Amino acid sequence: MYYANQKISLSVKMVMQELERLREEIIRCEKCARLVEYRKRVAQLKVKRYANWDYWGKPLPGFGDFSAEILVVGLAPAAHGGNRTGRMFTGDASGDFLISSLFRCGLANQPQSISRDDGLVLRHVYISAALRCPPPANKPLKEELENCFTYLVKEYNLLPNVKVLVALGAIAFYTCVKLLQAPNERFEHGKILKAKKTLIASYHPSRRNTQTGLLKPEMLDAIFEKAKAIAGIDVVEV
Repeated sequence: MYYANQKISLSVKMVMQELERLREEIIRCEKCARLVEYRKRVAQLKVKRYANWDYWGKPLPGFGDFSAEILVVGLAPAAHGGNRTGRMFTGDASGDFLISSLFRCGLANQPQSISRDDGLVLRHVYISAALRCPPPANKPLKEELENCFTYLVKEYNLLPNVKVLVALGAIAFYTCVKLLQAPNERFEHGKILKAKKTLIASYHPSRRNTQTGLLKPEMLDAIFEKAKAIAGIDVVEV
């Protein structure tokens, strides 16, 4: 349900088992009282257009290809997107913008991300985030990011083939800088940092960025084509 379908070797099985343990740990997390209260309140009150949905209302683990060479890191689940559907970048405009780009680049089998059972399969890509709960007004506190950082570290260490990280937005970028112990440079779309792995910065595919034209489809496609080239992904079959 949460991960890509793929041929399972012994090593991949071990990664799956460890990621499943981590997934359960993340889902049970209640470290940040402000975020716990907010995500539960959103899940109870809902919005009119999703009144019939049974909201997820819990922290979100990452998902994707266990053998991924590319790790995509976003900010946090959307209050009525991932917090509703139970999967990162699913059920909102940001998710559709991201997944449609992955599809055009041959890294996803479909251009939509609607629900956990929509058949989405990622290839060569694993998606995670700096924060696992939706923050009020999309503004996480420093201590909340620090609490969640341990989960990103664990995910990163469990994904053996990652060569490139793509950070969506400034908060994700600085979180990845910390993760990779990379040079602490200013966020800029398209910036590439070389550290333990390669880090590529992109604007976040939020409505504010995509509707104003700050981030256009071809710009995000170019980021993933660059990531593919650096990771040595020449031919992708989905």
